[in-house]
Amino acid sequence: MLSPLGALAVLGAGVAAGTINTVVGSGTLITFPTLLALGLPPVTANVSNTVGIFPGSLAGTWGYRAGLAGQGRRLVGPVLASTAGGLLGGLALLVLPVAAFRTIVPVLIGLACVLVLIGPRVNRWLADRRQAALTAPEAGPLAVPHHPTGLAAAVLGSGVYGGYFGAAQGVLLIAILGILYDEDLQRVNAAKNLLAAVVNLTAAALFVVVASVDWQAAGLVAAGSTIGGLLGARVGRRLPARVLRALVLVVGVVALSQML
Repeated sequence: MLSPLGALAVLGAGVAAGTINTVVGSGTLITFPTLLALGLPPVTANVSNTVGIFPGSLAGTWGYRAGLAGQGRRLVGPVLASTAGGLLGGLALLVLPVAAFRTIVPVLIGLACVLVLIGPRVNRWLADRRQAALTAPEAGPLAVPHHPTGLAAAVLGSGVYGGYFGAAQGVLLIAILGILYDEDLQRVNAAKNLLAAVVNLTAAALFVVVASVDWQAAGLVAAGSTIGGLLGARVGRRLPARVLRALVLVVGVVALSQML
C-alpha cells in the first residue's frame, strides 16, 4: 500500500510520462524508476507500469486522431505487427527469469537514453531527407517510397521491445516510420502513438490475465498518463524539447543506478 506521498509521486510521474510519450516517447523512464523507488519488485513494476501506461497511449492517439486521417489501409500491416510484437515481448517478460530481466533492462534503459539523446538529430535528418526527396526534379507521389514488408518487420521488432520493457519505444517508432513511411513528421507521430498504444494494449491485456499487477500503482499511473496524454496532444508540443529530454535523461540515469 502506497503512502499518500508515494501515491502523489506515482500520479505525477504518470502525468509526466503520458505527456512525454505523446510528444516524443520514453515516458517509462519516468514511471518505472518511480515505482522501483517506492519498493515494487522490478518485474511487478514493469507489468504495472505497462497496464497503467496504456490509457495514456490511448489518450494521446485520440488527441492526434486528425493526423491519422487517410492512413487507415496503410497502417493495417504495422498494427498487426505491433500486436504480434507486443504479445511476444510480454511473453518474454513472463517466461524469462527475473535474473534475465535484471540483466537486460539496464541495457535497454541505456539504449533508451541514447535514443532520447540522438532523437532530435534523427528527426532533423528525416526532415532533410524527406524535403530533398520531395524537391528533387523527379519528385512525384512516390518520391519517398513506402516499404511495407520492411516496415512491418521493423515495427514487429519495436513491438517486441515495447512489450518487454518499452522505454523510448516511441522514439524508436518515429525513426522507423520516418525512414520507411512516406508521411510528414506530424502524421508519423500520429501513427507512432497508435502503434505504441496497440503494443501497450496487447502486453497489458496479457499481464492482466496471467501476471501479478499492483493495481494501486497501475491505477495511479493510468490516471496520470491519461491526463498527460491529453495534455501532450494539446499543449505538450509547446514545451521546450530540451527540458523534456533533460528530464528523461536524468531519470534514465537514476533508473540505471537502481538496476545496476
